[in-house]
Amino acid sequence: MCELGTRLDSHAAAQLDARRRQGIFFVSVAVAAVSFAITAQIGLNDNFLANPPSLGGLGIDGFQKGLIESVRETCGITALLIFALLAGMVERTIAFFAIAVFAIGLGSYFWAYQYVWIVVLSLVWSQGLHVWMPLPNSMMLSLAEPGRTGHRLGQLQAVGSVASAVSLAACWFMGAAHVPIRPLYIMAGLVALVGAFACLAIPRDIKTPGPRFVFRRKYGLYYALCFLEGSRKQIFLAFAGFLLVKKHDTPLQDMILLMAIVQVINWLTSPAIGRLIDRIGERRVLVFYSSCMVIFFIGYALIPSRPALWVLFVLDNALFSLGMALTTYVRKIAPVHEHTPTLSMGVAMNHVAAVTVPLAGAFLWKYIGFQSAFLVGSAIALVGAMVAMKLPRTPLHPAIPEPQHGSPQA
Repeated sequence: MCELGTRLDSHAAAQLDARRRQGIFFVSVAVAAVSFAITAQIGLNDNFLANPPSLGGLGIDGFQKGLIESVRETCGITALLIFALLAGMVERTIAFFAIAVFAIGLGSYFWAYQYVWIVVLSLVWSQGLHVWMPLPNSMMLSLAEPGRTGHRLGQLQAVGSVASAVSLAACWFMGAAHVPIRPLYIMAGLVALVGAFACLAIPRDIKTPGPRFVFRRKYGLYYALCFLEGSRKQIFLAFAGFLLVKKHDTPLQDMILLMAIVQVINWLTSPAIGRLIDRIGERRVLVFYSSCMVIFFIGYALIPSRPALWVLFVLDNALFSLGMALTTYVRKIAPVHEHTPTLSMGVAMNHVAAVTVPLAGAFLWKYIGFQSAFLVGSAIALVGAMVAMKLPRTPLHPAIPEPQHGSPQA
């Protein structure tokens, strides 16, 4: 009888392991497809918006760029409302529709020749992307083996970095072959659709669990860190690359090359960063991350040398992987059934800042000068470092799952 029980336990463990491998594989495929598409958008975007129409662009200024980013980032807040409506739904289904909307909106850039249509399509693809954003981390938290959360998240980050490098290589070679920018958006949209269909192969029993909203006082430090990270990140996303193109005349080929270097660095370092977070804890990683950002933003404001700014741009991008410490922190403070709603609330907090900061940066750029926008970013990063110092000095252990109503304790 004991032998039979042992065999049954072994069979159940093998099935669980197979499902885990299947889930991790198809989550990784989806992440790779979305990373390919969004990296193409990021690599092309500054030149597409800043270049004059004679070069296939729109010829907008820094103020208009900030407005686009501010409007687009409202989707991070509406994504929370969407999750509230879809609570309990199978996550792979949400992921499928989210990526499909993202793909359609991004691919439609091909037909956009007016500023207003860029704003509208940015809202479309951004809404899909923002609904997708918390899902891969949430699904990986559910799929990861005990004690290997950071490692699995690091692997996921590395997969995204490889896909991003491939995307940038494709854009670079097509640009070298004098393919216009617009068809590259069609390519990005089609690849994203592959990721949407990959989501349908993820195990069905990964669902958006727990309450529709999770806003708890005990998670206040996490919310504050997400808000500050959103503020700092949006200064970079809205204005750093645009600065290199608009003020320092960096051509498209060079921008793509810089982004490719970043993705290679991320591919090589992300798994190690994940293991580092597991070993030394989130506090040290996030304090170091924010402290570096203080210096980098001062550099954007004051350094006149284009090569020096290129180096700064690469280093700034490469350190984004350290931000995964915010995700591992959720595993430490929240029970499993609150992971997705907590991560979604973190995304919303991130985007409360993301709506206001690019708009403020746009006015600073227009009426005071681009330097002021980056100096404000440096001050925000300094506050982020101070808040991160309030995290526990010793690494935390994952939160003990809390029993849900009507279900036994796991």
